[in-house]
Amino acid sequence: MERVRRAFTRLETKRLPEDVDDGLETLEEYKQRWRSVRIIYFTMFLMSLGFSIILTGIWPFLKKLDPDAGKEFMGLIVAANPLGQMIFSPIFGWWGNRLGTIRLPLLVSLALFTFASGLYSSLELRPDNVKYWMLGSRFLIGVSSANIALCRSYLSAATRISERTHAVSMVSLAQVLGFIIGPTLQALVTPLGDVGHIWLGGLMHFNMYTAAGWINVVMSLGNFMLFLPCMFQEHKIAAREVMVMQGGTSERETWKGIKPNYLSAWTLIVAFFVLVFNFVLLETLGTSLTMDMFAWSNDEALWYMGIMMTVAAIVSLITFVLIEPMCKLFAERYVLIWGGFSLMFLGRILFVPWGPDPPKLAQPFNASLNLSADDPIYLGCPPSQEWCGELPALTLTQFIIGFALTSVGYPIGVTLIQTIFSKVLGPRPQGVWMGWMTGSGCLSRVLGPVFVGSIYTRLGTNWTFGVTSFMMLVSMFWLQCSNRLLIPPTFEKVSPVELQELNKNGVKLDDHPPEHESLTNSKA
Repeated sequence: MERVRRAFTRLETKRLPEDVDDGLETLEEYKQRWRSVRIIYFTMFLMSLGFSIILTGIWPFLKKLDPDAGKEFMGLIVAANPLGQMIFSPIFGWWGNRLGTIRLPLLVSLALFTFASGLYSSLELRPDNVKYWMLGSRFLIGVSSANIALCRSYLSAATRISERTHAVSMVSLAQVLGFIIGPTLQALVTPLGDVGHIWLGGLMHFNMYTAAGWINVVMSLGNFMLFLPCMFQEHKIAAREVMVMQGGTSERETWKGIKPNYLSAWTLIVAFFVLVFNFVLLETLGTSLTMDMFAWSNDEALWYMGIMMTVAAIVSLITFVLIEPMCKLFAERYVLIWGGFSLMFLGRILFVPWGPDPPKLAQPFNASLNLSADDPIYLGCPPSQEWCGELPALTLTQFIIGFALTSVGYPIGVTLIQTIFSKVLGPRPQGVWMGWMTGSGCLSRVLGPVFVGSIYTRLGTNWTFGVTSFMMLVSMFWLQCSNRLLIPPTFEKVSPVELQELNKNGVKLDDHPPEHESLTNSKA
């Protein structure tokens, strides 16, 4: 323990970095600010994990609980999470702005997240209309994860302009890793089987399906504790920084005098919708698509998709590290268009099948044959999907390359959209705006599973990936044509001499009392 304590002591920040040593905050405030930002990282990770951890297992779990539910109802269950998040994101954003603090809304949302996750893992108790209980649990988890709007708003308020790209890169990394690691955790608990362990006299079932919910319960309880006052302390520096740069007299008057470009903001919101729609569509469709195209069993699909998600997590991690250096070489908007959207477009095009033959057709299940549902004759593309016998199959090579391109393009796109968005809005409280941004991503996650249940199931792969490729191409073209809208406003220092004196002394300056008073008030 002593060695661990010494290691953390060596890593502890001893003094303010030179680029932020300007008198706006003390060393202790700086450390508290970044500790709180890192708690936000973990919260974003957990909320994404809560959505994705059940995606690869939800279809076989639903079939186990209610064999007659069908894929279309499965699409509704997956869509229930983002629907709840979409409805409540602007409300949570408004609540945080109204209170002037995000602590209470976050504690309430995490308590709800814990309850809803436990409810999902208790579905093995087989209540009446169990599929509707599953639908309700996923909706409540979506409501709780509306706190993402608060997290994004706080991140914009708690970071300087120079820190914003790095901070948003890290929070986007946390979010994407949550999306990707969720199926990986599902794959790791697959050896538990669909029976697993039964504890507490049959009241607690722990198997490869319910383990996902119990993991969420444990992690959310830990996250709840992180937001207690002894751990999380809010430090909002963005408005204070711009106030000093512009020589303002108060933070409120400073941000009220800066009008955001609403066309830029809404362009980015729509682009975010398209980007997330394409990513979530692939994540939602991945398991059933591979089972249809490659005749994989439930266990094989969970295992192989888990491996691919793990590799994708590593690729995404490398990509996130490279975003900041890339943005130093090229403008953020060009990295967004040509590094994010172009790769996502290529990834969708590659999913249009070019196999020589249709996929293997599965035989309808016949209980009288005394064969398991995983017998090879029951694996493949179901005849109920009429296109299975007509359209060519997707090849495994196509799937892997398209998945790899998505693993690179999506992190770049989702990070830079949020970075540019927060800069375009300026130092104003962004709770409601971040609610709209989050809501657009949620809408895409609502429509994605429905898209799977209707377009993919009824019309097949050509229509599914043809439509999504067209969406990506149009979005990329619009961003390129309007790329000047994506240039954030700049805030010039009115008098470098005055700011230098303020930095040097950090006390009241007789020649410039208004600036000192506003700085003192903002710290208070």
